[in-house]
Amino acid sequence: MQHSTRFLTLVDQARAQIQETDIPTVKAWLDAGKEFVLIDNREESEWAKGHIPCAIYLGRGILERDIEQRCPDLATEIVVYCGGGYRSALSVENLQKMGYTKVISMDGGFRGWKEAGHEIAE
Repeated sequence: MQHSTRFLTLVDQARAQIQETDIPTVKAWLDAGKEFVLIDNREESEWAKGHIPCAIYLGRGILERDIEQRCPDLATEIVVYCGGGYRSALSVENLQKMGYTKVISMDGGFRGWKEAGHEIAE
């Protein structure tokens, strides 16, 4: 997907303020049974076509509105992913602004997860 220059600038600014991790790290955490909340931040139609097992759905449009119901503790460790790592970076920045202290964006997103051949739930 070709992104606009202004959108990429916005994402780059967010990335300078947040923590990111990669797909192999998230996969290793899941395999090891590490406790964290994995949030799929894509559109509902994208979620319906497949998502990472054990992820919960909180799309970009509702994340900030609904996160406190799902994760009331601001110290909850949260990993957010989207399609490629752009929207999740913006979402993680907003979660930090809301007071969450352990939020991470998964660079590479669902496309990278799928390309790596990892399990997908439908």
